[in-house]
Amino acid sequence: MASCCLVVCCSLLVVGFYGADAFLHYNLDTCVFTSSELPDIEYIHSYYFNKIEDIRFNSTVGKWVGYTDHGIYNAELWNNDPADLADWRAQKETYCKYNIEIRYRKILDKTAEPTVRLNSVTPPSGRHPAMLMCSVYNFYPKYISVTWLRDGQPVTSDVTSTDELANGDWYYQIHSHLEYTPRSGEKITCMVEHASFPSPKKVDWNPSMSQSDRNKIAIGASGLLLGLILSLAGLIYYKRKARGRVLVPTS
Repeated sequence: MASCCLVVCCSLLVVGFYGADAFLHYNLDTCVFTSSELPDIEYIHSYYFNKIEDIRFNSTVGKWVGYTDHGIYNAELWNNDPADLADWRAQKETYCKYNIEIRYRKILDKTAEPTVRLNSVTPPSGRHPAMLMCSVYNFYPKYISVTWLRDGQPVTSDVTSTDELANGDWYYQIHSHLEYTPRSGEKITCMVEHASFPSPKKVDWNPSMSQSDRNKIAIGASGLLLGLILSLAGLIYYKRKARGRVLVPTS
């Protein structure tokens, strides 16, 4: 599963105007993490001037690194202060770990199990006569894996997938398509891996008639039956009217 990145910004803006020019300075605190354990956390503190990173402290490197002439000058100066470096190194625990644990308790440890649906759709091209769509709805967190198996073997060609699409309510959805040429007796499977599942969820394609197709046939049959009833009613009405007529011979 992909790593998480918590970014908390503490910005100081210093603006000076000289004619039409402006100077902008700000600093940014960043915590990059894959878990709430200290070895899986990286703390970064950066100073920017006019959108260019000037100097950075990285907890993995353990010291300041300059990227401009001014930043290199300050990095050499600040790295010679052991007490100041110790304070910045401690931010990984006092700043990052503290905030990350809050977010794990409130948000990141929560999961919502997705709903998986497998349907037959019309292929957009003539390369293959059939296409399946595996739709995964209402899952959280965002990171998910949707793959196809054919007789138990992974399928990588003729597969297209959307990105994880936000529903706007913390939930996500994703859709994956497989174009294929059906083979007799084969088994096609959509496999979904997500944090809410203890193990991958596998949904096998049932080549028998789908509910949608059954509905279409039922509607068509109902229309045909209604047409027959109306035709029969018209025929009966016509015969009854014909019995009451008196034929007058013409000369």
